[in-house]
Amino acid sequence: MKVSGFSFIRNAIKYDYPIVEAIRSILPLCDECVVAVGNSDDGTRKLIESIDPGKIRIIDTVWDDSLREGGVVLAKETDKAFRAISQDADWAFYIQGDEVVHEDDLPLIRAAMERYLPDDRVDGLLFKYRHFYGSYDFIGASNKWYRHEIRVVRNRPDIHSYRDAQGFRKDPNEKMNVKAIDAWIHHYGWVREPEAMQRKLETFNKYYHDDQWMEQHIYQADAFAYEKHITQLARYTGTHPSVIRARIERVNWQFDADPSFSKKRMKDRLKDLLRMIGIDTNYRNYRII
Repeated sequence: MKVSGFSFIRNAIKYDYPIVEAIRSILPLCDECVVAVGNSDDGTRKLIESIDPGKIRIIDTVWDDSLREGGVVLAKETDKAFRAISQDADWAFYIQGDEVVHEDDLPLIRAAMERYLPDDRVDGLLFKYRHFYGSYDFIGASNKWYRHEIRVVRNRPDIHSYRDAQGFRKDPNEKMNVKAIDAWIHHYGWVREPEAMQRKLETFNKYYHDDQWMEQHIYQADAFAYEKHITQLARYTGTHPSVIRARIERVNWQFDADPSFSKKRMKDRLKDLLRMIGIDTNYRNYRII
């Protein structure tokens, strides 16, 4: 069984992405890892080169900054990396620049890939998600956070990144058949130095919205105010992946929250009630088989 990792990144240093930790977290399962490094101005390419020259293969890309609807440019960059993996790879392990896999889950993931490799019905593997917010001590607890997504896919030409690269589909636009596994993705996209978080929001929203929307919805500031955007959080009591612990020790800002605080919209409260009776209304970009 051959496994290729793949990812994409641009200006990782400027926006404080834990891309090194992300890639290192999946390397034990991968025979190679292809990283599409976009046109950056902060030394991102050298950063990626330093991870593991024996396994990392870089492809240089140029982002189409004119694509400003739905984050489609992110899917296009994902597909560039996916199409560049070795043709003889059986599975492709996708990791985004702010996602990290816990080492405790690696044996389970490998076992799942081996188990389902002969089963052609299975297009990919579905992971659970923990979305950290504000600090490494809190996770999002409201319905706005997606709880599952596909991160291991078969190496097939009919599979492509979907919408803003959150998940995958099959040509032409068919949901993938997946097996849910008991492994977690730790998503740290909303945990970074507040100045970098603000820069990231001001830039990446341009891949979703036009200038008028940006002027109306994205306020200009020196630093992102995490406390102003809390909906509902829960305190995290588990462990973090070992590859990110050094980053956690370097935290230079303070964030605290009251887990009992809730600022949910009415439709989110309705979703909670439906979930209590066994009806899951969250978005699903896949079919569990």
